[in-house]
Amino acid sequence: MTSRRDLLKFIGSAAVTGAVLGTPRLTRAAQTAKPMNDSPNAPKGGDPTASGHRPPPSQRKFTSPAVEAEIHRVKADITDPKLARLFENCYPNTLDTTVEIGTLGGKADTFVITGDIDAMWLRDSSAQVNPYLPLAKRDAKLRRLFHGLINRQARCIHIDAYANAFMPDPHARPLTWARHDDTDMKPGVGERKWEIDSLCYPVRLAYGYWKATGDTTPFDADWRAAMHTLLDTFRTQQRLHDRSPYHFQRSSPNPTDTQFLSGYGNPTRPNGMIHSMFRPSDDACVYPLFVPANLFAASILDKLAEMSQAIHHDGAFADDCRQLAHEVRQAVHKHARLRDEHGREYWAYEIDGYGNTLFMDDANAPGLSSLAYLGACKLDDPLYQASRSRAWSEANPYFFKGSAAEGIGGPHEGLRMIWPMSIMMRALTSTNAQEIGQCLTWLKSTDAGTGFMHEAFDQDNPAKFTRSWFAWANTLFGELILRVHAEHPALLRS
Repeated sequence: MTSRRDLLKFIGSAAVTGAVLGTPRLTRAAQTAKPMNDSPNAPKGGDPTASGHRPPPSQRKFTSPAVEAEIHRVKADITDPKLARLFENCYPNTLDTTVEIGTLGGKADTFVITGDIDAMWLRDSSAQVNPYLPLAKRDAKLRRLFHGLINRQARCIHIDAYANAFMPDPHARPLTWARHDDTDMKPGVGERKWEIDSLCYPVRLAYGYWKATGDTTPFDADWRAAMHTLLDTFRTQQRLHDRSPYHFQRSSPNPTDTQFLSGYGNPTRPNGMIHSMFRPSDDACVYPLFVPANLFAASILDKLAEMSQAIHHDGAFADDCRQLAHEVRQAVHKHARLRDEHGREYWAYEIDGYGNTLFMDDANAPGLSSLAYLGACKLDDPLYQASRSRAWSEANPYFFKGSAAEGIGGPHEGLRMIWPMSIMMRALTSTNAQEIGQCLTWLKSTDAGTGFMHEAFDQDNPAKFTRSWFAWANTLFGELILRVHAEHPALLRS
């Protein structure tokens, strides 16, 4: 059976079709630059980043007056021409190239693809628009975009709470590489890898929108029902009394694309944590008690409780959310704390409840390095700081240090491959101007002349990279520049 990665290696460029939201579109899997790009400046069919700059205004998917004003305001304070160009290209990339606005079921609808894959991941779509939240209050077009995305994500959760990716058409077949997966596939699902964070990110987005605007319009009965499904799913995946109803297997040469033991995952001793079969990288967990996602879920449940209490006056549901958050935190603190040779405590990455643990970190969020950024802990939390420090060291088998940069990767793209997102996350979780400045230098010098961020690049040769069109990395870079502009403006003038 052909796997996603094999397909991406053997298929060349593909036509991009489907201009109307709600109609099936061909997957852009063929556009994904999984093989190394030996000639990164060569045009790629259907890839709007191929020219090294933003699409012309007439070809942009969505334009926000507030975002355009923000680009003008911040760019004027960036002295380095290349850094200014990267910001101008990357910050609006999600809006420029990945957003489809329409209506579905009589409601506002927004579908956000990842870039080179014509499907919507709950995680990616939430993260891609996160940097625009502070502008939504003064931009009606942006508010309409957020309404539509919150509506679409609720619809997706109703379709299947265990799925990570969805198709534009709620009745469409899965992505090509997922069509023969052994799991309970449903129409409209793109891929069905159960990841805790897939349900966390829509709440993070909804909460961020509510706090930024005060608008409660999107949080209707459909959204509330989706949130009840979310809580029920988390409860089920505690697996306190029986085996999970979720299973997943894929015939693939990549072991991280499938799960152990008939698709139910490696054995665990239930302890109150939520089980996850896959990480936010879409790679299989070794031990299903995935620590960063559990800490993220606990913080998200607290936010959901706050929204339920304030918006819907539903104290019972709010209490249920808080109770699960408490159980998860208590279990993580009891079972997932490790000590180094000096007695300093840090978090495990995955555990099984039997006492077996795995330490590593992955560039995708949630990971150990990104916990403070996601609000799962405070930045000065000693456990977090020790975990972050260890993740950015040779104690992490996926920490790579080369002549081009140093950073974190993961099994998804293999050894030596640094993800720019990890460098961005290091800067976003730092208060040290020198450290942040070094991160900006690495990011600026590893775009391979394309004017955009990538999924991963070789530690010694940035011309070898994956995914020339990866909107999450682009807009996260824009978010970083906005943060630096607000907190360390001198770095942008140096």
